Amino acid sequence: MITGELKSRIDAVWNDFWSGGISNPLEVMDQLTYLLFIKGLDEAQTRAERKANRTGQPVENPIFPAGDYTPDGLTESRPYDDLRWDRFKNLSAADMYEVVDKYVFPFIQARAANSTHGQHMRDARLTISKPALLQKAVDGLDAIPMEDRDTKGDVYEYMLSKIATAGQNGQFRTPRHIIQLMVEMTAPTPGDVIVDPASGTCGFLVAAAEYVSDHHPGVLTDPVTSKHFNEGMFNGYDFDNTMLRIGSMNMQLHGVQNPDIRYKDSLAQEHAGDIEAYSLVLANPPFAGSLDYESTAKDLQQVVKTKKTELLFLALFLRLLKPGGRAAVIVPDGVLFGSSKAHKELRRMLVEDQKLDGIVSLPSGVFKPYAGVSTAILLFTKTNSGGTEHVWFYDLQSDGRSLDDRRNPLLPEEKLGITAALTSDDHSKNNLPDAVARWRDRTGGELTRTRTDQSFTVPRADIAFNDYDLSINRYKTIVHDEVELASPTDILGKLDALEDEIHLGLAELRTMLS
Repeated sequence: MITGELKSRIDAVWNDFWSGGISNPLEVMDQLTYLLFIKGLDEAQTRAERKANRTGQPVENPIFPAGDYTPDGLTESRPYDDLRWDRFKNLSAADMYEVVDKYVFPFIQARAANSTHGQHMRDARLTISKPALLQKAVDGLDAIPMEDRDTKGDVYEYMLSKIATAGQNGQFRTPRHIIQLMVEMTAPTPGDVIVDPASGTCGFLVAAAEYVSDHHPGVLTDPVTSKHFNEGMFNGYDFDNTMLRIGSMNMQLHGVQNPDIRYKDSLAQEHAGDIEAYSLVLANPPFAGSLDYESTAKDLQQVVKTKKTELLFLALFLRLLKPGGRAAVIVPDGVLFGSSKAHKELRRMLVEDQKLDGIVSLPSGVFKPYAGVSTAILLFTKTNSGGTEHVWFYDLQSDGRSLDDRRNPLLPEEKLGITAALTSDDHSKNNLPDAVARWRDRTGGELTRTRTDQSFTVPRADIAFNDYDLSINRYKTIVHDEVELASPTDILGKLDALEDEIHLGLAELRTMLS
């Protein structure tokens, strides 16, 4: 967690952009991502130089070699060292702007092929138009301590949270505690190959990386697992270049060196190279209504004939998963009870052909203030041979925050999230730890719970009988408190007594007036 002082420093950098005329929060985030990338190049060169000094060997593959750099289209050159963060941060505002605009940005564009993250810098563009604003941004970022991986990641996560706070593009961010709930329930392992086909800021992939490194501390010390962790485990698609830059930077600052974050329209492009390539899908894809059949990947239409994006994404998840692979994905409630042929067929496939493990019904305010739509977490395992015996349902009523547009915390910070130690009174305000505990016991004590409880299981036969309806309200039994009502005779008697009082009062009033 970052401190209040650190948050204030980040807020100051953000406010400088706003006062400097850049009010689009996504553009602010994009420019900060470029600057952090430039700062990271200098830090990587410094580490390489220190290693060279210790070993007495020359720097391997230096980022900033000896000599001068001349960008395409310019005749004047500058020493490569002038392009380093530690050098240009000490220049005057006008000189810094000239170096960054004319030399540093063309330099990072030229380096675009050197890493997955670097590829997303090929169209890097400085939109800061005022030298004074650039100097403030560089000074502000330089004053934020980001020495260790955890702090870097937390700082960037806090910056990302401001995209949502600003009231624009909030759809790009799933609440972090909901992401952590889904990751905890799927329990990623060092051998997993994880994909988010609508990766956005890569929040799911970051949370999965944190889970693996926390629960399997040896993963980064073993050369084989470390290579897989940094280069093969994490995969994301998006068709927004800004989000690709932001997402890959998020991964890099959280310690994943070279994830596969690439441009792809998940619903429109064929998936020949990705069929059954992944062991875990974590996603909250955007549901934008309907697509034309002509605009939809043909391999998805082979799974289910539909134009609905929410159903196409489910078809995509089934295509991407290898047998034995598992998924935790957010879907709108309509997927659970929709009456179209495609809706019913997809639900039938999940129950009969795959293994539907559980459904967590989320409160409708989880994505406020950006959307009030009701959603659920769908948890399933791809088997291609069935395996569903019981489906576990959980009615998540509170996630620790108010469900209005303000989304204020209902408990102190230490009692929020999925790992908090809560009293029975706290549970009504934060159901997340309880949901995790009951999920882990879904094949044990949960099988004996009644349908009046917050969680319960439903046999496959019952779901099939109900036309594969997967909405929790179809199966949950609501117990109403018994209310004793007075008999009609008693009620009439009380009315007679009131009538007598009224007549008596009227008689007294007439006496007073006569």
